[in-house]
Amino acid sequence: MDLAMLREYLPLLIPLVILQFALGITALIHVLRHPAYRFGNKVMWVIIVVFIQIIGPIIYFTLGRGED
Repeated sequence: MDLAMLREYLPLLIPLVILQFALGITALIHVLRHPAYRFGNKVMWVIIVVFIQIIGPIIYFTLGRGED
């Protein structure tokens, strides 16, 4: 990938990177502060949120988050 191609896709990539970090940080904070999960434990959810990039936080918020 050359520099011209990178500049072409940069307006699309920046919001995706910001979304990824925002979802990841929000999910990680939620995992660390809340003790109740639908299934699994805190260590499992931290690993999923941190290592599965943008899909990990989405999985946590849809499947793992317990009742507040």
